[in-house]
Amino acid sequence: MKMKRNKKLQSFILCMVLMVAMALATTGCNDKPSSNAVTTEGTITAPQEDNAQHEEVQQSDAKHSNVLGEGNTVFPFSVVDKDGSETTFEIHTDKETVGEALLEVGLIAGDNSEYGLYVKTVNGITVDYDTDGMYWAFYVNGEYAMSGVDTTPITEGESYSFRVEKA
Repeated sequence: MKMKRNKKLQSFILCMVLMVAMALATTGCNDKPSSNAVTTEGTITAPQEDNAQHEEVQQSDAKHSNVLGEGNTVFPFSVVDKDGSETTFEIHTDKETVGEALLEVGLIAGDNSEYGLYVKTVNGITVDYDTDGMYWAFYVNGEYAMSGVDTTPITEGESYSFRVEKA
């Protein structure tokens, strides 16, 4: 009788361990969208990142490089927020333009306009010109870009960045 009770207890414990293991395995699955979504208003949104990954990116300092994307073309990209904090990335892509590559890895989002992509969010940070008079400025090799991010071709040896600026 005691042996039957021990077997039942062992079976119960084993079932509980298996249920916990299955629950942990399924919560590890990621349900991210696989591509950028364009809304009916023309807003382009990047794939959503999970909170842990987003917090890790925000907590990195300027000397720490985050590697994002897959592809044969590699370029450096940095983000300078309104506090002056800089986050650097190494972008890997097979896309043709900087904008396509940054949208692909989820670093930028914005609205389509007659002038191209108006970037409002970079690395999860949104600035609104209408509210606070700030905007994201696009730079190539430390110089203010002469073209929009969505039309700037990726060129070997060049670096790209977005910086929050006040009008």
